[in-house]
Amino acid sequence: MTQKDNAPSPEGRLATKVEETLKTPVKRRTFLKVLAGSAGAAAAATTTGSCDLDAFLQDHYTELTADDKKKVFARLEKQAEKDYGRPVHISDPPPIDGVSFAFAISLSRCNGNRKCVEACVKENNQSRDPAIQYIKVAELDAGTFNLEKGDIYYDGEVPKKDKVYLPMQCNQCENPPCVKACPTKATWKEKDGIVVIDYDWCIGCRYCIAACPYEARRFNFTKPTIPAEDVNPHQGYLSNRIRPKGVVEKCHFCLHRTRKGLFPACHEACPTGARKFGDLNDPNSEVSAVLREKRVFVLKEELNTVPRLFYYFG
Repeated sequence: MTQKDNAPSPEGRLATKVEETLKTPVKRRTFLKVLAGSAGAAAAATTTGSCDLDAFLQDHYTELTADDKKKVFARLEKQAEKDYGRPVHISDPPPIDGVSFAFAISLSRCNGNRKCVEACVKENNQSRDPAIQYIKVAELDAGTFNLEKGDIYYDGEVPKKDKVYLPMQCNQCENPPCVKACPTKATWKEKDGIVVIDYDWCIGCRYCIAACPYEARRFNFTKPTIPAEDVNPHQGYLSNRIRPKGVVEKCHFCLHRTRKGLFPACHEACPTGARKFGDLNDPNSEVSAVLREKRVFVLKEELNTVPRLFYYFG
Protein backbone atom coordinates (compact mmCIF):
# COMPACT_ATOMS: atom_id res chain seq x y z
CA MET A 1 0.00 0.00 0.00
CA THR A 2 1.40 3.39 -0.96
CA GLN A 3 1.58 6.50 1.16
CA LYS A 4 -1.14 8.01 -1.04
CA ASP A 5 -3.42 5.09 -0.20
CA ASN A 6 -2.94 5.80 3.51
CA ALA A 7 -3.88 9.51 3.13
CA PRO A 8 -7.15 10.37 4.88
CA SER A 9 -10.17 11.18 2.72
CA PRO A 10 -11.73 14.68 2.72
CA GLU A 11 -14.50 13.28 4.92
CA GLY A 12 -11.89 11.90 7.29
CA ARG A 13 -10.04 15.22 7.49
CA LEU A 14 -13.31 17.00 8.26
CA ALA A 15 -14.16 14.46 10.97
CA THR A 16 -10.71 14.96 12.50
CA LYS A 17 -11.21 18.72 12.55
CA VAL A 18 -14.60 18.37 14.23
CA GLU A 19 -13.11 16.04 16.84
CA GLU A 20 -10.31 18.52 17.54
CA THR A 21 -12.83 21.35 17.79
CA LEU A 22 -14.88 19.49 20.37
CA LYS A 23 -11.75 19.10 22.50
CA THR A 24 -10.66 22.73 22.01
CA PRO A 25 -13.59 25.17 21.50
CA VAL A 26 -12.88 27.77 18.80
CA LYS A 27 -13.96 31.19 20.05
CA ARG A 28 -17.36 29.98 21.27
CA ARG A 29 -18.48 28.81 17.83
CA THR A 30 -21.30 26.29 18.03
CA PHE A 31 -20.70 22.75 16.83
CA LEU A 32 -22.99 23.28 13.84
CA LYS A 33 -21.23 26.46 12.83
CA VAL A 34 -17.86 24.73 12.97
CA LEU A 35 -19.14 21.73 11.03
CA ALA A 36 -20.63 23.82 8.22
CA GLY A 37 -17.87 26.38 8.35
CA SER A 38 -15.13 23.76 8.15
CA ALA A 39 -16.49 22.51 4.85
CA GLY A 40 -16.97 26.08 3.63
CA ALA A 41 -13.47 27.08 4.68
CA ALA A 42 -11.98 24.06 2.95
CA ALA A 43 -13.87 24.91 -0.24
CA ALA A 44 -12.78 28.53 -0.01
CA ALA A 45 -9.16 27.48 0.50
CA THR A 46 -9.18 25.36 -2.63
CA THR A 47 -10.78 28.06 -4.80
CA THR A 48 -8.94 31.12 -3.53
CA GLY A 49 -5.74 29.61 -2.19
CA SER A 50 -6.27 31.19 1.23
CA CYS A 51 -8.75 31.35 4.08
CA ASP A 52 -9.55 34.45 6.06
CA LEU A 53 -9.24 33.00 9.54
CA ASP A 54 -10.07 36.33 11.17
CA ALA A 55 -13.48 36.27 9.53
CA PHE A 56 -13.96 32.54 10.01
CA LEU A 57 -13.15 32.64 13.72
CA GLN A 58 -14.98 35.88 14.41
CA ASP A 59 -17.27 35.84 17.45
CA HIS A 60 -21.01 36.31 17.18
CA TYR A 61 -21.99 39.97 17.04
CA THR A 62 -23.50 39.85 20.52
CA GLU A 63 -20.14 38.70 21.94
CA LEU A 64 -17.95 41.32 20.25
CA THR A 65 -16.38 43.97 22.47
CA ALA A 66 -16.02 47.59 21.38
CA ASP A 67 -12.38 46.91 20.46
CA ASP A 68 -13.38 43.76 18.58
CA LYS A 69 -15.90 45.76 16.56
CA LYS A 70 -13.32 48.39 15.60
CA LYS A 71 -11.06 45.69 14.21
CA VAL A 72 -13.89 43.92 12.42
CA PHE A 73 -15.25 47.13 10.91
CA ALA A 74 -11.78 48.17 9.75
CA ARG A 75 -11.29 44.81 8.05
CA LEU A 76 -14.68 44.99 6.34
CA GLU A 77 -14.12 48.58 5.20
CA LYS A 78 -10.77 47.64 3.70
CA GLN A 79 -12.27 44.63 1.95
CA ALA A 80 -15.20 46.64 0.57
CA GLU A 81 -12.89 49.27 -0.92
CA LYS A 82 -10.76 46.53 -2.46
CA ASP A 83 -13.77 44.74 -3.97
CA TYR A 84 -15.84 47.72 -5.08
CA GLY A 85 -13.36 50.57 -5.51
CA ARG A 86 -14.97 53.01 -3.10
CA PRO A 87 -14.10 53.93 0.52
CA VAL A 88 -16.89 53.10 2.97
CA HIS A 89 -17.59 53.74 6.64
CA ILE A 90 -19.31 51.11 8.77
CA SER A 91 -21.17 52.23 11.89
CA ASP A 92 -23.12 50.33 14.52
CA PRO A 93 -26.03 52.40 15.86
CA PRO A 94 -27.61 50.59 18.84
CA PRO A 95 -31.36 50.25 19.46
CA ILE A 96 -32.98 53.27 21.09
CA ASP A 97 -34.34 52.56 24.56
CA GLY A 98 -38.13 52.46 24.74
CA VAL A 99 -38.63 52.57 20.96
CA SER A 100 -40.70 50.05 18.98
CA PHE A 101 -40.54 50.70 15.24
CA ALA A 102 -43.36 49.88 12.81
CA PHE A 103 -44.59 50.64 9.29
CA ALA A 104 -48.11 51.37 8.06
CA ILE A 105 -48.94 51.50 4.34
CA SER A 106 -52.02 53.08 2.78
CA LEU A 107 -53.34 50.93 -0.07
CA SER A 108 -55.52 53.85 -1.13
CA ARG A 109 -52.44 55.97 -1.80
CA CYS A 110 -49.99 53.39 -3.14
CA ASN A 111 -50.15 53.54 -6.94
CA GLY A 112 -47.58 50.89 -7.75
CA ASN A 113 -44.84 53.25 -8.93
CA ARG A 114 -42.12 51.16 -7.20
CA LYS A 115 -40.10 54.22 -6.14
CA CYS A 116 -39.79 52.52 -2.75
CA VAL A 117 -38.10 49.53 -4.39
CA GLU A 118 -35.60 51.71 -6.25
CA ALA A 119 -34.71 53.69 -3.14
CA CYS A 120 -34.29 50.54 -1.05
CA VAL A 121 -31.92 48.98 -3.59
CA LYS A 122 -29.73 52.09 -3.70
CA GLU A 123 -29.72 52.72 0.04
CA ASN A 124 -29.03 49.16 1.07
CA ASN A 125 -26.33 48.16 -1.43
CA GLN A 126 -28.39 45.39 -2.98
CA SER A 127 -26.91 43.45 -5.87
CA ARG A 128 -27.86 44.73 -9.32
CA ASP A 129 -26.96 41.57 -11.23
CA PRO A 130 -28.35 39.20 -10.19
CA ALA A 131 -30.94 41.60 -8.80
CA ILE A 132 -31.88 41.42 -5.13
CA GLN A 133 -34.81 43.50 -3.87
CA TYR A 134 -36.16 43.56 -0.32
CA ILE A 135 -39.51 45.08 -1.35
CA LYS A 136 -42.01 43.46 -3.69
CA VAL A 137 -45.13 45.27 -4.93
CA ALA A 138 -48.04 43.05 -5.95
CA GLU A 139 -50.67 44.24 -8.41
CA LEU A 140 -54.05 42.83 -7.39
CA ASP A 141 -57.58 43.02 -8.70
CA ALA A 142 -59.54 45.60 -6.73
CA GLY A 143 -61.69 43.98 -4.06
CA THR A 144 -59.48 40.94 -3.59
CA PHE A 145 -56.33 40.14 -1.64
CA ASN A 146 -55.52 36.78 -3.16
CA LEU A 147 -51.74 37.13 -3.20
CA GLU A 148 -51.35 33.90 -5.17
CA LYS A 149 -53.01 35.66 -8.10
CA GLY A 150 -51.08 38.89 -7.60
CA ASP A 151 -48.60 40.04 -10.24
CA ILE A 152 -45.22 41.30 -8.99
CA TYR A 153 -43.85 41.59 -12.53
CA TYR A 154 -46.43 44.03 -13.88
CA ASP A 155 -45.30 46.74 -16.28
CA GLY A 156 -46.75 49.74 -18.09
CA GLU A 157 -48.23 52.91 -16.67
CA VAL A 158 -49.64 52.86 -13.14
CA PRO A 159 -52.06 52.94 -11.51
CA LYS A 160 -54.18 50.73 -13.72
CA LYS A 161 -57.95 50.77 -13.63
CA ASP A 162 -59.53 48.33 -11.17
CA LYS A 163 -56.17 47.45 -9.64
CA VAL A 164 -54.71 47.94 -6.17
CA TYR A 165 -51.05 47.71 -5.20
CA LEU A 166 -49.71 46.00 -2.10
CA PRO A 167 -46.03 46.46 -1.13
CA MET A 168 -44.50 43.57 0.81
CA GLN A 169 -41.27 43.31 2.78
CA CYS A 170 -40.01 41.96 6.10
CA ASN A 171 -42.79 42.32 8.67
CA GLN A 172 -40.32 42.57 11.61
CA CYS A 173 -42.55 40.12 13.48
CA GLU A 174 -42.91 40.22 17.23
CA ASN A 175 -42.90 36.43 17.08
CA PRO A 176 -40.56 35.78 14.12
CA PRO A 177 -40.50 32.16 12.87
CA CYS A 178 -37.25 32.86 10.99
CA VAL A 179 -35.42 33.41 14.29
CA LYS A 180 -36.63 30.08 15.66
CA ALA A 181 -35.52 28.30 12.48
CA CYS A 182 -31.93 29.58 12.44
CA PRO A 183 -29.54 26.86 13.70
CA THR A 184 -26.62 29.25 14.36
CA LYS A 185 -28.55 32.15 15.93
CA ALA A 186 -27.35 34.37 13.10
CA THR A 187 -30.69 36.19 13.15
CA TRP A 188 -32.53 37.62 16.15
CA LYS A 189 -35.00 40.35 17.19
CA GLU A 190 -33.57 43.50 18.76
CA LYS A 191 -35.35 45.43 21.51
CA ASP A 192 -36.62 48.08 19.09
CA GLY A 193 -38.48 45.34 17.16
CA ILE A 194 -36.10 45.04 14.22
CA VAL A 195 -35.07 41.51 13.21
CA VAL A 196 -31.40 41.58 12.21
CA ILE A 197 -28.81 39.22 10.72
CA ASP A 198 -25.14 38.75 11.57
CA TYR A 199 -23.95 38.04 8.04
CA ASP A 200 -20.65 36.61 9.31
CA TRP A 201 -22.52 33.92 11.23
CA CYS A 202 -25.05 33.03 8.54
CA ILE A 203 -24.11 29.66 7.03
CA GLY A 204 -26.54 29.91 4.13
CA CYS A 205 -28.72 26.96 5.14
CA ARG A 206 -31.82 29.00 4.19
CA TYR A 207 -33.99 27.50 6.93
CA CYS A 208 -35.11 31.06 7.73
CA ILE A 209 -36.28 31.54 4.14
CA ALA A 210 -38.41 28.42 4.39
CA ALA A 211 -39.79 29.54 7.76
CA CYS A 212 -40.75 33.08 6.71
CA PRO A 213 -44.43 33.17 5.65
CA TYR A 214 -43.95 36.54 3.91
CA GLU A 215 -41.19 35.52 1.45
CA ALA A 216 -39.17 38.44 2.79
CA ARG A 217 -35.66 36.97 2.83
CA ARG A 218 -33.20 36.82 -0.07
CA PHE A 219 -30.20 34.56 -0.62
CA ASN A 220 -26.96 35.76 -2.21
CA PHE A 221 -26.06 33.06 -4.72
CA THR A 222 -23.15 35.10 -6.07
CA LYS A 223 -20.96 38.01 -5.03
CA PRO A 224 -23.15 41.16 -5.20
CA THR A 225 -22.63 43.26 -8.31
CA ILE A 226 -22.68 46.99 -7.52
CA PRO A 227 -20.95 49.67 -9.64
CA ALA A 228 -18.49 51.75 -7.61
CA GLU A 229 -20.46 54.93 -8.23
CA ASP A 230 -23.64 53.28 -6.87
CA VAL A 231 -22.15 51.99 -3.61
CA ASN A 232 -23.67 53.72 -0.59
CA PRO A 233 -20.62 54.39 1.60
CA HIS A 234 -22.67 55.06 4.75
CA GLN A 235 -23.16 51.56 6.06
CA GLY A 236 -24.38 49.78 9.19
CA TYR A 237 -22.86 46.51 10.36
CA LEU A 238 -26.27 44.88 10.88
CA SER A 239 -27.97 46.60 7.96
CA ASN A 240 -26.67 47.83 4.62
CA ARG A 241 -23.00 46.83 4.55
CA ILE A 242 -22.30 44.85 1.40
CA ARG A 243 -23.10 41.23 2.09
CA PRO A 244 -20.83 38.35 1.10
CA LYS A 245 -21.80 35.54 -1.23
CA GLY A 246 -23.72 32.69 0.36
CA VAL A 247 -25.72 34.51 3.05
CA VAL A 248 -29.32 35.58 3.58
CA GLU A 249 -30.36 39.23 3.74
CA LYS A 250 -33.59 41.22 4.12
CA CYS A 251 -35.22 44.53 5.09
CA HIS A 252 -34.05 45.95 8.42
CA PHE A 253 -36.10 49.16 8.49
CA CYS A 254 -32.90 51.01 7.43
CA LEU A 255 -31.70 50.83 11.04
CA HIS A 256 -28.54 52.77 10.16
CA ARG A 257 -30.93 55.66 9.43
CA THR A 258 -33.91 55.13 11.74
CA ARG A 259 -31.77 54.69 14.85
CA LYS A 260 -30.34 58.13 14.07
CA GLY A 261 -33.72 59.83 13.82
CA LEU A 262 -34.17 59.55 10.03
CA PHE A 263 -36.89 57.84 8.02
CA PRO A 264 -36.25 54.67 5.99
CA ALA A 265 -35.22 55.30 2.39
CA CYS A 266 -38.45 53.82 1.00
CA HIS A 267 -40.49 56.20 3.17
CA GLU A 268 -38.64 59.26 1.88
CA ALA A 269 -38.92 58.11 -1.74
CA CYS A 270 -42.68 57.47 -1.76
CA PRO A 271 -44.24 60.25 -3.89
CA THR A 272 -47.82 59.61 -2.73
CA GLY A 273 -47.33 59.57 1.05
CA ALA A 274 -48.54 55.98 1.26
CA ARG A 275 -45.89 55.00 3.81
CA LYS A 276 -46.06 55.92 7.48
CA PHE A 277 -43.25 55.03 9.86
CA GLY A 278 -42.52 55.60 13.52
CA ASP A 279 -42.44 54.48 17.12
CA LEU A 280 -45.45 52.52 18.36
CA ASN A 281 -44.67 53.72 21.89
CA ASP A 282 -44.92 57.38 20.83
CA PRO A 283 -48.59 58.45 20.62
CA ASN A 284 -47.56 61.39 18.45
CA SER A 285 -45.80 59.32 15.77
CA GLU A 286 -47.46 59.02 12.38
CA VAL A 287 -47.71 55.23 12.61
CA SER A 288 -49.40 55.47 16.03
CA ALA A 289 -51.90 57.92 14.56
CA VAL A 290 -52.74 55.46 11.79
CA LEU A 291 -53.29 52.60 14.23
CA ARG A 292 -55.45 54.83 16.39
CA GLU A 293 -57.55 56.40 13.63
CA LYS A 294 -57.71 53.81 10.85
CA ARG A 295 -58.95 50.26 10.49
CA VAL A 296 -55.72 48.36 9.92
CA PHE A 297 -54.95 44.77 9.02
CA VAL A 298 -51.86 42.54 8.71
CA LEU A 299 -51.03 39.68 6.38
CA LYS A 300 -51.55 36.11 7.60
CA GLU A 301 -52.77 37.16 11.03
CA GLU A 302 -53.78 33.58 11.77
CA LEU A 303 -50.11 32.56 12.01
CA ASN A 304 -49.62 34.65 15.17
CA THR A 305 -46.35 36.15 13.95
CA VAL A 306 -47.62 39.56 15.17
CA PRO A 307 -46.28 41.71 12.29
CA ARG A 308 -45.11 45.31 12.58
CA LEU A 309 -46.15 46.03 9.00
CA PHE A 310 -49.73 47.29 8.90
CA TYR A 311 -52.02 48.04 5.96
CA TYR A 312 -55.02 50.32 5.74
CA PHE A 313 -57.27 52.25 3.36
CA GLY A 314 -57.58 55.99 3.53
